[in-house]
Amino acid sequence: MTDRLLVLVRHGQSEWNLQNLFTGWRDVGLTDKGVAEARAAGRQLKALGLRFDIAFTSALTRAQRTLDLMLEELDQRSISVLRDQALNERDYGDLSGLNKDDARRKWGEEQVHVWRRSYDVAPPGGESLKDTAARVLPYYVQAILPRVLRGERTLVSAHGNSLRALVMVLDHLSPQEIVRRELATGVPLIYRLNTDSTVAERQIIAAEVV
Repeated sequence: MTDRLLVLVRHGQSEWNLQNLFTGWRDVGLTDKGVAEARAAGRQLKALGLRFDIAFTSALTRAQRTLDLMLEELDQRSISVLRDQALNERDYGDLSGLNKDDARRKWGEEQVHVWRRSYDVAPPGGESLKDTAARVLPYYVQAILPRVLRGERTLVSAHGNSLRALVMVLDHLSPQEIVRRELATGVPLIYRLNTDSTVAERQIIAAEVV
């Protein structure tokens, strides 16, 4: 049987994750912990005997670096990698670069919570999760899914909100459910798809202590 394999991984901890800053499209690197998380994800995938034919990532360094580290651990650094800003993190607009606690003091706890956890309300100058899904999902349907369905084993290294858009579709979650779904850094989500693109099997790898 063709192994229609799709693995999604949120990048390892970034420098701004550590500092509790809104990151969005700002291009920041991984912390030492983030590097360790990415390497651990690669080792876990290798331990499961998984091999990949192609990989996708965003236009942002933290996702690309995570992918590089995973492929290094998998001994698969020579596979094709496609990069596209369609897989970028949600753009937080005017919140980008701000400490989350400072943003709460400026706009209020309730308003910041709405911006962070509603599906279709965007922060000033930024994107809602619905906006993010509007660019992620067409790219998935046009570029990623056809390869998976052809049997190309596919690895995607991206971001919390761009991956939420995919998980929402794959797991048939409502807008209210997806905004509550947390995706841990460096933890692979393993999907095997049916021929009609629905999920045949789903597995979350437990986070490895690093």
